[in-house]
Amino acid sequence: MDPTHDPNFVPPSSNPQMEPPAPSNKIPPLGPIQPYVLADYLEPIDQPAPHPSKDHKVKKHHSKESGLSSEHSESHSKIPRIPTELQPLSSSDSENDPREQPLSTAYSSYSQSEDGIYMASNSAARELDERVSGNGNIARVHSFQIADLEEVPHGVQRQSKSLTGYQFPSHRLATHLEDQTKYPLVVVACGSFSPITYLHLRMFEMALDSIRESTRFEVVGGYYSPVSDNYHKQGLAPSYHRVRMCELACERTSSWLMVDAWESLQPKYTRTALVLDHFNEEINVKRGGIRTADGTYKGVKIMLLAGGDLIESMGEPNVWADQDLHHILGRYGCLIVERTGSDVRSFLLSHDIMYEHRKNILVITQLIYNDISSTKVRLFLRRGMSVQYLLPNSVIRYIQEHNLYINDKEPVKQVMSDRLD
Repeated sequence: MDPTHDPNFVPPSSNPQMEPPAPSNKIPPLGPIQPYVLADYLEPIDQPAPHPSKDHKVKKHHSKESGLSSEHSESHSKIPRIPTELQPLSSSDSENDPREQPLSTAYSSYSQSEDGIYMASNSAARELDERVSGNGNIARVHSFQIADLEEVPHGVQRQSKSLTGYQFPSHRLATHLEDQTKYPLVVVACGSFSPITYLHLRMFEMALDSIRESTRFEVVGGYYSPVSDNYHKQGLAPSYHRVRMCELACERTSSWLMVDAWESLQPKYTRTALVLDHFNEEINVKRGGIRTADGTYKGVKIMLLAGGDLIESMGEPNVWADQDLHHILGRYGCLIVERTGSDVRSFLLSHDIMYEHRKNILVITQLIYNDISSTKVRLFLRRGMSVQYLLPNSVIRYIQEHNLYINDKEPVKQVMSDRLD
């Protein structure tokens, strides 16, 4: 987040009393996100991570017809999960609905064919199919096939509205490391999320692909951390609304993303370096990291997920303190999503601190460009235009129910800047 939006902002050069970030001995030394190669040390100490399609277990299946066994691969990675491993619905109001049974119960009446398709194995399961579809011919998507349809009005897990009742969300944080040859990683996105859009959701999926493809890390969790109300910026809805919209988007469209309200509950603006320290405190200090196959615990790497516009703000003089940049980029690391028209790699080359920590920065190129911004969404809402397919339906309904953004005003310069927001 841009520190200049802090109402009490003081340029780093004039603020020697700045609160220091956490000491390095509290942060697991897991190394950079990008593996070292021959060119770094003139020694073959490392090599590129294998493609996920080559990093697999092999299972044998016996064919009844031919009597021959065949092999197919199963990826180690567990996020996103396959249908049988998705999280159960978070609402208790679905317990008595036969269409919304827990995944394990729903699948108990189904058998898997040789080609991996689940089929009804008894009359009860076929009857369930017919009740969901309305007839016996064309079936719609069943609740046990995805984590949760966002159109279905289920309740979601809510964060506290005060620090006194705050609890760190860990309901989707992996309990153990799946691939023992990899290092655990938690991805954190800080921002306004006013409102959260499909690009904010897509950023995590793009990061997930890049991490699997190019690194030796395994993602064990992902978090949104909405900024507090003390971040002075026009168009910013109250923090409890922004947290709630993020909860709706995560719980109803994702099987692994979570929302942490800690930053939004702070009585003053919290620097990004200190927010990452909070996640390190909760995951590595209090919980001891993540459990491995032999029962020991391994430290988890925390990384900031950000758009290219936030990174460019780090190059503005006297905005970000050098100690914070070294802390964020050196001790944690950064995943940068490129946006249309931005040249992040040239910027990294020209910025001394970023170039120093370039091995701990992973630039994510958008293969399908998506430039949805919260600023433009708010503008559309003020103009009475449709925002359908720009953000989840559950978020659109929440905005309509609470009449958000309709009567707000924003400077033309801010609207035209079109930052990710």
